[in-house]
Amino acid sequence: MFLWPRVLLVMGCIQSIRCKPKSFRDSIMVLEVNSSIDSNPTSIDESSSVVLRYRTPYFRASARVLVPPVAGKESWTVGWIQACNHMEFYNKYGSKGMSSWELPDLRDGKIQAISDSDGVNYPWYGNTTETCTITGPTKKDTRFTVSMNDNFYPSVTWGVPVSDSSVPQLSSIWRDQSFSTWLVAISQSTGEVLVLQTVRWRMRLHIAVDPEKPLGQRAALCEPTAQEPPQILGKNEAIPANALVKPNANDAQVLMWRPRVGEPVVVIPPKH
Repeated sequence: MFLWPRVLLVMGCIQSIRCKPKSFRDSIMVLEVNSSIDSNPTSIDESSSVVLRYRTPYFRASARVLVPPVAGKESWTVGWIQACNHMEFYNKYGSKGMSSWELPDLRDGKIQAISDSDGVNYPWYGNTTETCTITGPTKKDTRFTVSMNDNFYPSVTWGVPVSDSSVPQLSSIWRDQSFSTWLVAISQSTGEVLVLQTVRWRMRLHIAVDPEKPLGQRAALCEPTAQEPPQILGKNEAIPANALVKPNANDAQVLMWRPRVGEPVVVIPPKH
């Protein structure tokens, strides 16, 4: 596992723990942030005669947080928010053309990033280990850890997706995606957003496929065998407004067929 160096962040004065309770905003402390991508390479599954599947290593992020006693009747949720800010996802079919999962607004430069929420708990990436809510007033320190993980596990058809033929023609897969991931505190009453830490990470892969070979022997991972480690930024990034609201990337993405000759075709329209 690639372990990015641990980052120790203390926000506010340590003595505040022993002083009278302060507001959440003035007293929250991020004690430690860890971020990594598993060291195992992307795995390939050719068990299906219809689709090729692959599973990328996991991106992981966690943070230890301390909130000294909070004086007021305020409620805050602390957790992870993620947005995709770049996506290339091409599946080539020899001389026929390629299919491509695309985020149209991101592709066309209309937005900087798009929410990667679970689609239910906006704007949070998830609502289990990913978040924690603190409600004041409190008399004691509150310590907790919030964590998240992410990876890709898609299916790609062996045959051209706009054809009725199941003849294998898939010849390569290329994927390059980048994300910004924020540790954030949000006030439940005012909606105020405090960005506590920013992490950037990227996932790349290139799979070569020989459709002439027997099932189980067609695909090989070309690169990379190991992903570059995430970056825990020294200066936080602001969160683009659209990264906090609907739609999320899964609902906004569209599958296109781009033939070598002819006009592009929408294979799967966006859900939202």
